Parts: sequence; C-alpha cells; structure tokens
Amino acid sequence: MPLTRPAITAALPGVALAVVIGIAATLVGRAVPVVGGPVPAVLLGALVGWLVRRRRQQDDGTADLGGLQPGVKFASSRVLQAAVVLLGAQLSIGEVLRIGGETLPVMLTTLVVCLVAAWGIGRLLRVSSTLRTLIGVGTGICGASAIAAVTPVVGAASAEVAYALSTIFLCNIAAVFVFPLVGHALGLSQHAFGVFAGTAVNDTSSVVATATVYGRQATDTAVVVKLVRTLMIIPIVIGLAGLEARRTARTQPGTADGPRRAGGVRVLRLVPWFLIGFLVVVLLRTTGVLPAAAAPGFSAAATFLITVALGAVGVSTDFAALRRAGFRPMLLGIVLWVLVAGTSLGVQAAFGQL
Repeated sequence: MPLTRPAITAALPGVALAVVIGIAATLVGRAVPVVGGPVPAVLLGALVGWLVRRRRQQDDGTADLGGLQPGVKFASSRVLQAAVVLLGAQLSIGEVLRIGGETLPVMLTTLVVCLVAAWGIGRLLRVSSTLRTLIGVGTGICGASAIAAVTPVVGAASAEVAYALSTIFLCNIAAVFVFPLVGHALGLSQHAFGVFAGTAVNDTSSVVATATVYGRQATDTAVVVKLVRTLMIIPIVIGLAGLEARRTARTQPGTADGPRRAGGVRVLRLVPWFLIGFLVVVLLRTTGVLPAAAAPGFSAAATFLITVALGAVGVSTDFAALRRAGFRPMLLGIVLWVLVAGTSLGVQAAFGQL
C-alpha cells in the first residue's frame, strides 16, 4: 500500500481496530505469561472479524470487512515487517560468538531436521506448501516471530498464518508441562535443560515459562539460546525469497535468466527490506550506537507490533478456508515438535553436554 494521504486515511479504521485488539491481547498476555500476546491477538481478531462479517452479511449480504480492509491489510503486512526489524535490538554479535560454538550444532541440527521433516511429512499429509513452510519455520526457529518474518515472503493467506500460530501455541502450552517432567526424568543439568528449552520451545514467552519451572540458571541459558536461534530467520528468509523469485521466473516467460543478467543488483532485490533493517539494528546494538539499556524497550515494542499485526491477521481470517485445511496441519506441527525435542536431546547427548 503506497503511503499517500488518501491511503493513510483509508487505513486508519482498520489500523485502529488492530491496535485496540493488540492492547487487549497484550493485557491478556501479561495476566497469563505462558500464553503471551500474539496468540490471543489472533483469537480476538478472528472473533471480531467473524462478528463484522456476520453483521455485514445481515445488513447488505456481503460477508467482507468493508472499510476496515485497507487498514487490516496494512497492519498485517507493514506493521508486521517493522516488528521484525526491531527484533534485532535483542542481539549483538558478541552474544552470538560467545555461545555459538556450544549451541550452534544443536540449533542447526534441529533446524535441518525440522525443515526436512516439514517438507517430507507435510507432503505425505498433503499439507499445502505455504502452510508446511509456516509450521516448519515456526517450529524450527522461533514461533510467531519466524512466522511473521516468513509470511510476507511466501505470500501466506491469513487462514494459513492463523492455523500455523494455533499449532505452535498448542505445542508451547504442552511444553510448559511436559518438558520439566522430561528434564527431571533424564536428570538434565540446569544448563542442559536451558539449551533443550531454548532450542525446542518456540515463542520466547513459552521458553521463559518452561525454563523458569526448572530453575534460574536454566532460564538464563534458555533465553540466550532462544535469542541466538532468532538469527536463523535471516538465512531462511533469504533462501525462501530466492526460491519464490525463481518460482515466479518460471511462471513468467522471459524472466528465467533475469537474476543472472542483472547480477548483484537483482540478487539484492531478493533480500526483503525488513531483514536488511534487522541486520542494521543488530550492528547498531553490537557497536553500542544502540545501548544495551534500550534493548528491552525495543523488544517490548517489537512484541506489541507483532501482536497488533497478528490481531489484524485474525480479523482477516477466512474461517471457511481454515476449515478446509483439516486436521493434517495440526498433526504435522505436533510431529515436528516431537522431532525437534528429541533431536535437541540427542545432539546434546552426542556432544557430551547432557
């Protein structure tokens, strides 16, 4: 959406609705930290969207969002992308280097296993390519944040985003109860459990909740691992952008060799602007231009913007399409979650870290 004055005016009602939903969902997340804000935002948004469509259906027979549509579309795309940029304030290059040598094998292995399984098992379950991508990156990287980053790249529909988030949410809730029991049964140290929770639980709020049950040191380790894990968004989204560009080139005659002719300029266009912004913020955080004291504020702002954006996603959710998706995507998410958890423990055991 071009940011002209008429476009901004048209977007105001939908954006205002998304902000109200975001505030309400944030309050829910503060009251119930294990739930967090993003998932309640989707649920509240979906309820509001259903009520709006039902009212319009009764009034004029058109089951759409009417004047809310421009703002809802803006909030679910541009606001979401801005949130991804702000996520960079949580990380510095020093933090990555300090713990990367120890946790990188676990993170990379779980990510590869998750993405390969998402592709293979998703195909066997006949889950759509876009939906299995969302569930795969949400499970393998960092839940709602990864889904937020990937959504504009793969052009996911609101129903697919809502379904992926619902799947991630179910696994997060289960992890809070199941993971500490597994940790005690296996006699995991605080550090080992922190790595386990940081690599196998998705959203940050659920990582913190799961590790807190186990102990303070586990919580500290899990949070750092989780933040480093967030960096995996960058190569994944760049790779997906390249795949989408090649797919588009194949379907549009005369563009197949475009990237090769244009050289570096065309390749740079494959990188979404919000990922460039993310890297810039990471560098600012590393060099001290962005002080460490500002990171919590940026993190809170990013979380709120994601909550607002996902509230808009909920409003625009097509329940008919969601019903047509069936139970298979949920089954895929659960299988991936179990595989990632098992792989995390297995790799730690192989490296003698348990």
